[in-house]
Amino acid sequence: MAQLLFLIILYALPSLVVAIHNSTTGGCGIIRPPRDGGIRYRGLTQEQIRNVQILPVDYEIEYICRGSRVIVGPKVRKCLPNGTWTEITQHSRCLLLCPRVSTSLENGRVALKPPGPPVEGTVLHYSCHAGFILEGRNITHCTKMGKWDSPKPVCLYDRNYKGKKKLYIGALFPMSGGWPGGQACLPSAQMALDLVNNRTDILPDYELELIYYDSMCDPGESTKLLYDLLYTEPIKTVLMPGCSSVSTLVAEAARMWNLIVLSYGSSSPALSNRDRFPTFFRTHPSATLHNPTRVRLFQKWKWTKIATIQQTTEVFTSTLDDLEQRVKEAGIEISVRQSFLTDPAVAVKNLKRQDARIIVGLFYETEARKVFCEVFKEKLYGKKYVWFLIGWYADNWFKIKDPSINCTIENMTEAVEGHVTTEIVMLNPETVRGASNLTSQEFLGALMTRLGGKNPEETGGFQEAPLAYDAIWALALALNKTVAPLKAKGHRLEDFNYNNHDITAEIYRALNTSSFEGVSGHVVFDAQGSRMAMTLIEQLQGGSYKKIGYYDSSQKNLSWFGNDVWIGAGPPADSTIVIEEFRYVSQKLFAAVSVFAGLGILLGIVCLTFNIYNSNVRYIQNSQPYLNNMTAVGCMMALAAVFPLGIDGHHIHRSQFTVVCQFRLWLLGLGFSLAYGSMFTKIWWVHNLFTKKEEKKEKRKHLEPWKLYATVGVLLAIDVLSLIVWQIVDPLHITVEKFTKEAPKGDLDVLIQPLLEHCTSEKMNTWLGVVYGYKGLLLLLGIFLAYETKSVSTEKINDHRAVGMAIYNVAVLCMITAPVTMILSSQQDASFAFAALAIVFSVYITLVVLFVPKMRRLITRGEWQSEQQDTLKTGSSTNNNDEEKSRQLERENRELQKIIQEKEQRVSELRHQLVERQALRNRRTPSSVTNQNHSNPSPPSSQADPTSLLPPPGYPNPALDNHSPFTNSSNLYQADSKMSRNHCHNSQIPLLYK
Repeated sequence: MAQLLFLIILYALPSLVVAIHNSTTGGCGIIRPPRDGGIRYRGLTQEQIRNVQILPVDYEIEYICRGSRVIVGPKVRKCLPNGTWTEITQHSRCLLLCPRVSTSLENGRVALKPPGPPVEGTVLHYSCHAGFILEGRNITHCTKMGKWDSPKPVCLYDRNYKGKKKLYIGALFPMSGGWPGGQACLPSAQMALDLVNNRTDILPDYELELIYYDSMCDPGESTKLLYDLLYTEPIKTVLMPGCSSVSTLVAEAARMWNLIVLSYGSSSPALSNRDRFPTFFRTHPSATLHNPTRVRLFQKWKWTKIATIQQTTEVFTSTLDDLEQRVKEAGIEISVRQSFLTDPAVAVKNLKRQDARIIVGLFYETEARKVFCEVFKEKLYGKKYVWFLIGWYADNWFKIKDPSINCTIENMTEAVEGHVTTEIVMLNPETVRGASNLTSQEFLGALMTRLGGKNPEETGGFQEAPLAYDAIWALALALNKTVAPLKAKGHRLEDFNYNNHDITAEIYRALNTSSFEGVSGHVVFDAQGSRMAMTLIEQLQGGSYKKIGYYDSSQKNLSWFGNDVWIGAGPPADSTIVIEEFRYVSQKLFAAVSVFAGLGILLGIVCLTFNIYNSNVRYIQNSQPYLNNMTAVGCMMALAAVFPLGIDGHHIHRSQFTVVCQFRLWLLGLGFSLAYGSMFTKIWWVHNLFTKKEEKKEKRKHLEPWKLYATVGVLLAIDVLSLIVWQIVDPLHITVEKFTKEAPKGDLDVLIQPLLEHCTSEKMNTWLGVVYGYKGLLLLLGIFLAYETKSVSTEKINDHRAVGMAIYNVAVLCMITAPVTMILSSQQDASFAFAALAIVFSVYITLVVLFVPKMRRLITRGEWQSEQQDTLKTGSSTNNNDEEKSRQLERENRELQKIIQEKEQRVSELRHQLVERQALRNRRTPSSVTNQNHSNPSPPSSQADPTSLLPPPGYPNPALDNHSPFTNSSNLYQADSKMSRNHCHNSQIPLLYK
């Protein structure tokens, strides 16, 4: 015994020393590669590999084999902190593979020992299914040369076999993962298989057997399992996946093996693509089957605008695309479309911000809790909102504690109250016996027994269990239907293999025409292989779901129970009700201004009548009465424009509003041209008459009335032409201005949309700029002319000062009103009041200034007759009228000017005579001249009084002549009796030298 212990210690001592040494150095020593193989050192060059002795902790090496050999045993080893490599006790070898074709046997089984790849030392045991006989050795070994030591046997049909032949179904049941539907669907399918195999009228010569794996609802795991199903015996006639993601993978690959795929739990709309999935069927209806029900409910509750929020996955995206197409055809609008990947907070906030009311939610149960926690925070629930959810959540899904949300159960219960769910009818609501001879309630009882009393709410796939049950029955009935056609063609179901397209085609035709009553309802497939079924409509009332109706999309029949309950008085509106309300001018304001305008028109009529009646009175004649008549008419037209300015949709139909716009424009335009144009013409001619050079005054003092009227006509023609061009090129039309929506008082789910009608055109600002510019220049020019002529006095236009005052008034009011009304165009009362009152004030002031003084003068002074009548009445050619005096003085002034000219001409002649006489005297001698002067004095007739040539008092004396004989020539002024002071009035003297 002691010697044996010594030998053991001696044998283990070197490895122990190496391990101790390696551990002290902090690494692992180099190990030898397997035979026919090598080692790949990661991150090291060939030079480093030759020189290295110790590899660091956590360093990994990988074994590689030469040629077609494969590693048997650990392929990767890792250096451990204790200085050893992982799995050092297991040897790694490089061995040759034997052909895998021998690892499967048609109509038989192959047992492989040890499990794994067929390499040297692998042993295969063969056996045949019932009804088949093995021909060949039932065992074979894989040799060192990579070959089997015996040929592969075959299973031949035993024609003397009287038992049932097996048909195999390859199934993938998700027992775990995102949707553990296999927990209830697998027992349900096994229960259906037991009933089918015990029936003598369905597949009497065959027995269906289920070969299944747990797919975990994972496409990656399912890929591996699909490979095992296809490349291990026995041959599977049909494949049955569960989840949509797994079904997508299986159905797309199945056509390469001529396999029919029948799913019991896939709802993705993408699987309805026959080009991509030509052999796919499903007893679970497509998720798009909810959409016809949703659209029908939208129509029932008269909703035309909805919103959607979806989790970003293929199944929900495809469902939403289908819903969008259906609602578009139904005339319903998706106003808001939100999506999220994991966190729905932003999407829910966007729904709230965009005033979503009717919301369709497409997401899984876990995400549903996240969504409604955010819904509670944003207050996106209550009587104004309706949520549509998927109906296959657990009944208490909102009460399940979820660490990913921070809302209480009470919060969640409050947020989800009243939502509507649409759910495919997966359990026949009627008590009928179908193909399996079970009612839906009997099926549930049998399933509960098989589940061993498990809580249905905690068992995955319990709601889909009837679909898995009916899937087995649909397959059994279809296979049973193919027996006779295949026999007629010389085929049998047991002859199926992955290359036999004829048998697959027969199974496809049989499934495509399936129609029977199952425990889930009537089973029938559409052209895309999807199940047609009724939809159950439920509503959460008081924390529990209540059935409120069914909808059969194939028959378009809605069965309504009438027990739907709403938080408010009824179904809410699909959006905030917007009531369009036109803003109209205040009727009190319109009435008040209209009264003033009407009184102004009466005043204008009075003034016009007065002016026409007294047109023969000289004082009225000298005020250019026809121009004043135009002013009165223009003022009345401007006042008449006040009425269409205040007329709006409150008084007339909108179709007639364009005519009102035309009246506004034409009345204001023509009224301004007549009223202001006539006053502008007066002030213009007064300025021309009395502010020009002296030599031109005489010609212009003879005023011709037709020129005044022509000037007004030109101004009026310009306005008429411009308005006509405006109406032809860019006619006025009605536009509606929208204002910010207003919320009325009270808890009403409505908003008021204020609207205001405007008269406008496409280039309104351009036209207004032209008109305002032209009128503005006239107003400024009128102010200037009025200022220039304020001190002028003239008989021909005796009221020009009053005209100037009226022009000041009109100009100031117009230049203030025009820009202010443009700024206040959106405030109908202020705009109308400002424009209308400006017109009223302008007209009143103009009429009062122009006509009231005339009325007062004629009334107070009694000047009611013409000039001739006035002379007969008084009996005197002289009166106290200032105007008559002025005219008389002007006549006398002209006569005196003529006399002065005559006298000046006479003086000139006398001076000429005196010059000639002086020249004669100079030629005489001084003496003779002196004698002659004493003897022959000048005759008296040639003498003149020098003082007569003096100017009137107050005027400068004329310049004296240098010649002394002419110094007394001014006496000539006294020779004419007409120039006597007694005949010259004091007022006439200044006019003589004007």
